Amino acid sequence: MTFVAHFAVCYTQILNAEAKICGELPEFAKSAQTLREFYKIMLLTRLFDQRAISLQRTGKMGTYAPVNGQEAIGTAIGHALEKDDIFIPYYRDYAAQLQRGVSLHEILAYWGGDERGNNYVKTCHDPGICVPIASQCLHAAGIAFALKYKNTKNIALVALGDGATSEGDFYEAINVAGAWQLPLVFVINNNQWAISVPLNKQTKCETLAQKAIAGGFTGEQVDGNDILALRQVIGEAITKARQGKGPSLIEAISYRLSHHTTADDATRYQPEAEVKEARNKEPLIRFKQFLFDQKILTEELEQEIQKSCTEEVNAEVDKFLHMPKPQVTSAFDYHFATFPDYLIEQRATAIEEEENNALS
Repeated sequence: MTFVAHFAVCYTQILNAEAKICGELPEFAKSAQTLREFYKIMLLTRLFDQRAISLQRTGKMGTYAPVNGQEAIGTAIGHALEKDDIFIPYYRDYAAQLQRGVSLHEILAYWGGDERGNNYVKTCHDPGICVPIASQCLHAAGIAFALKYKNTKNIALVALGDGATSEGDFYEAINVAGAWQLPLVFVINNNQWAISVPLNKQTKCETLAQKAIAGGFTGEQVDGNDILALRQVIGEAITKARQGKGPSLIEAISYRLSHHTTADDATRYQPEAEVKEARNKEPLIRFKQFLFDQKILTEELEQEIQKSCTEEVNAEVDKFLHMPKPQVTSAFDYHFATFPDYLIEQRATAIEEEENNALS
């Protein structure tokens, strides 16, 4: 018997669960300003997350997908991407979207059922939030092909959850990404749960990163609670894609410290001891401790950041709550170039009913 191929999956961690450095600090980590910016984005995302859940619970917004415990992944993605790159998000990427210019009130509008929330004012070239599982992977492959065909130096990055790696769309996307050597980075948020299905029940793979091997390119793991390791690994993959060296897959190991969505009750299936252990490893507390230990953050400065983030969240929530209602015609106007007769009739009826309701 002869071995014809050998594969390995590496794992990167720089800041361990005790907030101690266990690897070489990358160059960007030597900037106190950059590290404080990481902390601010993660804190802003968490405060926004808490407020969004409150809005849903009080009937002011629809179903919402929380991101508690996973803020570092989006923070690293948003910081690593360049303005003209394309980010293809899924539904837990608020930290990345904020850095891409998406407003908090736009995200709230989306979850409030208002499609104008996907019509980003500042980042119109990024697709909107994708809820169907893994379909965004094929969108990303198409976008990456377009970038390569146009001979640009821009790349595409797609985010997905661990559950998406069990979908056919994911496998098709990694296959074409490898075959065509696309400038595409896959970032998997492995938060251990596909709604209520634990990772060990959806795959027997030792890692999700190794699934990239079938596509003919590199897959690696990174501590998804370590903002420093995430930023380094994601940045290296982006640079590789930008240099025309093909796709990469990154599996970020995290834990979902929340319900899948506000329509879910995770206490019914997440083991209490497992959740307690995960809380001790979560990214925000870990990074805050590191910043204090390094004297990059002080109590006074942290309070200033907390106040600034709270004010921003409050202002954006106020914008969302005072958005004018969309016109009823918007439910009809974006389906056909030429309306079929039945829609012309329905549209007219909807306008009439809206006018009557306004008068009553």
